[in-house]
Amino acid sequence: MSDGLLKMWIALGAIGLMFFAVISITWSRTKLNGILKFIVTLFAYVCMVTAGILILLVVFSGPVPGMIIN
Repeated sequence: MSDGLLKMWIALGAIGLMFFAVISITWSRTKLNGILKFIVTLFAYVCMVTAGILILLVVFSGPVPGMIIN
């Protein structure tokens, strides 16, 4: 697997984590109560922070050498 393809999959996984975090936070605020609400919200925020770090690593790692299209 090339470096560019690996970075694409990492970024796609981070986007999936962000989507899961948004859905989880929305669900916990509307449907849950008590300690379960806290646990789901905490897990969602951990997913969001992890996704943000992954995206920053992908973006700031720079371009990968590859095929140049003229």
